[in-house]
Amino acid sequence: MGILRPAGEYDTSYAADMATIRQPWQWGLLAVFLLALYTLPLYASQSTVSLVNRIGITIIAVQGLNLLTGYTGQISLGQAAFMTTGGYISALLVNNQGWPFLAALPVAALGAGVIGLIFGLPSLRVKGFYLAMATLAAQFIIPWFTRNAFPEVLNGAQGLNVNAPTILGMEFNNPQRYLYLTLSILIITTIVAYNVSRSRLGRAFVAIRDHDLAAELLGVNPFKYKLMAFFLAAVFAGVAGTLSAHNIRHLNSETFNLIDSVMYLGMLVIGGLGSNLGPIFGAVVVEILIELATIFGPFFIELFPSTAAGAVQALRPLFFGTTLMLFLIFEPRGLAHRWQLLKAAWRLRPFSH
Repeated sequence: MGILRPAGEYDTSYAADMATIRQPWQWGLLAVFLLALYTLPLYASQSTVSLVNRIGITIIAVQGLNLLTGYTGQISLGQAAFMTTGGYISALLVNNQGWPFLAALPVAALGAGVIGLIFGLPSLRVKGFYLAMATLAAQFIIPWFTRNAFPEVLNGAQGLNVNAPTILGMEFNNPQRYLYLTLSILIITTIVAYNVSRSRLGRAFVAIRDHDLAAELLGVNPFKYKLMAFFLAAVFAGVAGTLSAHNIRHLNSETFNLIDSVMYLGMLVIGGLGSNLGPIFGAVVVEILIELATIFGPFFIELFPSTAAGAVQALRPLFFGTTLMLFLIFEPRGLAHRWQLLKAAWRLRPFSH
């Protein structure tokens, strides 16, 4: 669907036509929103700040998956495994080698990207369900490797305790401080993901997604761009895994598991595949549902006392599965598409009916 603009709004240059934020009031609204997020520790509870931290880290992981699945059409069930890779690399560099966090972060991201390249190799020969099974292998191989290889370094199934990041002498050792780090990196990854989607690279991704044979006839090398998509997705996962590991301060082979990979894919479906707002909408909705499952756990225990032991654990997949099913039935194009329709209806008022 094309971009619908209010009457009287027109462009006089290519830069104005490509601008994302077009009006001064939109810049002001964005500034107020970012200010509210950065000052959240001043007026919100610690649990709320922790939730926003989790949402920010999850958005980064889903942004990478969106570049791979949403834009390139390559289904992946290994995003959580690449997060494990990034988390372990950063933890080893910071803990054992004494690297500063800001130096370890890009190395961990690139390391995860290289692993993503390796597991992206089957994309030349297989697609669809078969590619999903190929990427699923990462979710078994990488955790096995962390449990069984180099036990004197990786500490086997027990995993590693991860140091809190220290930047310019400031230790980010609590949710309030960590929020500044999460938000800053989230802004950078959002800008990168958005610009990739609008670049020549992004257009090649979309061409492969829509019809890879036609794209190849037009001069797009499918294998090259598929590998680049896997690399970028794993880089974003490595960043998210690094942030998460240093946030929770511990990491083992089960910190990011297959369920997480499936949930990231579900978040993308709920938010909207192939849209820049999709990862944000999807991560916010699902993380809030998980938080609601924790809040409503005691009420569920009162209703069903016999299931008290696993009440909260049962509610989380129940909420997620029900939401995903409803979106697949009633809004398969996700919340981002619904947001575009709402904006179009508003701009067409009073003729929107």
